[in-house]
Amino acid sequence: MKILLVGEYSRLHNSLKEGLTALGHDVVIVGTGDNFKKFAIDYSIHPAFISDNWFLRKFKNLVYKITRFNLEETEKGVRFYSLLPKLKGFDHIQLINSDAIETHPALEKLLYKKLLKQNGTMSLLVCGDDTPIIDYYLTGELKYSILTPYLNDKRLKDYFHYSLKYTQSGYRKLFHWIKEHSSAIITSDLDYEIPMRKSGYASHFIPNPINVDKITYTPLEIKDKIIIFLGINRLSYVKKGISYFEDALEIIKEKYPNKVEIIITENIPYSEYIKLYDKAHILLDQIYSYDQGYNALEAMAKGKVVFTGAETEFEAHFNLAERVAVNALPSVTSLVDELSYLIENPAEITAMSRRAKAFIDKEHNYIQVAKKYLEAWK
Repeated sequence: MKILLVGEYSRLHNSLKEGLTALGHDVVIVGTGDNFKKFAIDYSIHPAFISDNWFLRKFKNLVYKITRFNLEETEKGVRFYSLLPKLKGFDHIQLINSDAIETHPALEKLLYKKLLKQNGTMSLLVCGDDTPIIDYYLTGELKYSILTPYLNDKRLKDYFHYSLKYTQSGYRKLFHWIKEHSSAIITSDLDYEIPMRKSGYASHFIPNPINVDKITYTPLEIKDKIIIFLGINRLSYVKKGISYFEDALEIIKEKYPNKVEIIITENIPYSEYIKLYDKAHILLDQIYSYDQGYNALEAMAKGKVVFTGAETEFEAHFNLAERVAVNALPSVTSLVDELSYLIENPAEITAMSRRAKAFIDKEHNYIQVAKKYLEAWK
């Protein structure tokens, strides 16, 4: 089978590609590489002409400030259009979300139409912000979500521009057009599956694929200090609740000055990011989630103890009797208590490390997950 994967934000499509390739399929990824993260792609639509030129970047910002028109989005669309002659003969296309090309909605719909005309079936992967997800988060029916800071303080609207754009007419129409032309809608974790189901959508819940053959698991050893890692992405700082982690770490530094080492990084490429957290015992990932995102899962595969989404709904779905990750709540007190317990009970760090690795092997094996995708696409 020849498969085209459009978009890449977290290495999900790369791991899926590796699983599908292992099963004998021919897979191509087209996308931007997601800015500073620089994920591997086969065909690039990165807006290099504008974003890599200081003067044009300034000009783009000025145009956007005056007209709200994004020239980088235009360049991405033009680059995708130029690739269309190479994107032919695929049996199946999967979009990483409705805005997979990251261009203007009207242009994006036109490009999807052309893409479908010269290929086979199409599916939509919901693994992040999208119209029904944001619609449901805005109801406030979940105890928390990435929009919780915005719901509590509307002055934060500018921080949530990317998320809230999916409620605009153009993006809403685009999502519904894709839904009508997709053979399947797939969700990657409970933060998206729950809203889709609650909103009446029929979706296939398939856990994120993790290449367990590529990620080295090293049993944790605590010889001296316990190493805690926090990687900050400024673009998602507010919606991931990073300030809670920062405040908790300030308290932990004072409480255990001789027992912990803290590493904090900001906006670094994916390849550097994973190298820096390799020596850590504990990784602080995100607040406001029910389930683990991609960074958390890869860290768990390496045997790290991860503070992330691990709500009761997650434990119930996977029938877990013991914790495989720490459920990171929007509470500095809770985070300090959880970190303190682990620092004072290092045996629990090594035990949770083993459980995390076993969980990833069982539920997220990239080849087994790839088989589920093939079944859903039918």
